[in-house]
Amino acid sequence: MNEVREHWGSRFGFVMAALGSAVGLGILWKFPYTVGENGGGLFLLTYLVCLLIVGLPLFISELILGRASQRAAVGAFEVLNPRRLGWRAAGWLGVLASFLIMSFYSVIAGYGLSYVLMSLSGSFVGKSSSEVVAVYEELSSSGWISLGWHGLFTFITVAVVLKGVRQGIERWSKLVTRALLLILFGLFLYGISLPGFGDAVRFIFGVGESQFSWSSAIEALGLAFWTMSIGQGIMISYGSYMKKGTSVVQMGAIVAFGVIVVAILAALTIFPVVFSFDFRPEAGPGLIFQTLPFLFAQLPGSLLLSTVFFALFVFTALTSAIPLIEVVATNFMELWGIKRRTATWCVGIATFLFGIPSALAGSGALFGGWAEIFGKNFLDTINGFVSVWVIPLCGLLTALFVGWQLDRKLCHAEFSDGTVMKWLYSPYRLFMRYVVPATIVLIILEKIK
Repeated sequence: MNEVREHWGSRFGFVMAALGSAVGLGILWKFPYTVGENGGGLFLLTYLVCLLIVGLPLFISELILGRASQRAAVGAFEVLNPRRLGWRAAGWLGVLASFLIMSFYSVIAGYGLSYVLMSLSGSFVGKSSSEVVAVYEELSSSGWISLGWHGLFTFITVAVVLKGVRQGIERWSKLVTRALLLILFGLFLYGISLPGFGDAVRFIFGVGESQFSWSSAIEALGLAFWTMSIGQGIMISYGSYMKKGTSVVQMGAIVAFGVIVVAILAALTIFPVVFSFDFRPEAGPGLIFQTLPFLFAQLPGSLLLSTVFFALFVFTALTSAIPLIEVVATNFMELWGIKRRTATWCVGIATFLFGIPSALAGSGALFGGWAEIFGKNFLDTINGFVSVWVIPLCGLLTALFVGWQLDRKLCHAEFSDGTVMKWLYSPYRLFMRYVVPATIVLIILEKIK
């Protein structure tokens, strides 16, 4: 497998793929409402600190594991520490995280596809706020419709991954991530013209009258995981496609900077619309599907504006969904020697089938008593399980492995390869041994209260 392993065609291709993976629904869907729920500016500052002291070191570590081993998540831990194969559990947790996320991610992305079609047909024009909310409730409770969109989005993702690293992932990541960034910047420029832009800036960057609390700091730590695509095995796989001589430090810094810029642009795109109509910024997960369509309908060029926004939503979902399928498929290819086409189709079909209860969660057509027993519907239960347990545990094991088990000379060589900032290795190692594990434990303890 290693002898014929594909590599990125260029550094730009890697950056577009990694940035596209990181800039997914975590940025466009989760980030704005989380900022809103936690009071704005001080939360944003805490998130940036967490991203730099936890997200970036872990991101670099996953790249190191992938490139040093030339293997995906499970194989990386096996190759780099063959005497203690129990560390493969970290790789399997990453595979599990990607599989579970894809199973419900495609349902939410499918809603985005539906909203593109509804926006094109002017479905939200002239509707009251309560009527727009009812549209989402009708969609989420229509099992067969949700299932159809879930299947279509999964198929689109599989079609890209089937083409391989250069012709599939790299090629489409360049195209879709560029389109994503252009659309986002265009919407940001539109937001500048809105009367609520000044209020949005003060809310996002201000630190006064904040709802910030200790739990908000933990939420910021968790969000850093989501928005850097760590703890999911993704960057181990992407690192394995990197060539020698490419600086993992430089690539990590570029992606982290890109994530920060896009996150702020996303917030400055959404909140001007919210503040222009005196809506609550802490509207929660319903902000995208229940609040924004109504607000877009009140603005000039509403049909185009709404359509472009939800096209952006779908693009961000696709750039994150591609590596979710890729991670699981690549591990299957390495572990069992099966071809990419077979592995990709198997993973695509499996995630679709496992995602059926999530697609039907709003309709109650399957596992009707789930919410009464577990307190959440099936989709929210899987989302919570991945967020609270799987991703943090995977990140914790990765940090402990790199900090305490990985050969120090090998780690130093990979960290230093291609960079002039070799002096950063000592603080990086200190963070990976103590700071990152401690903060991840804090995330887990806070979430399970």
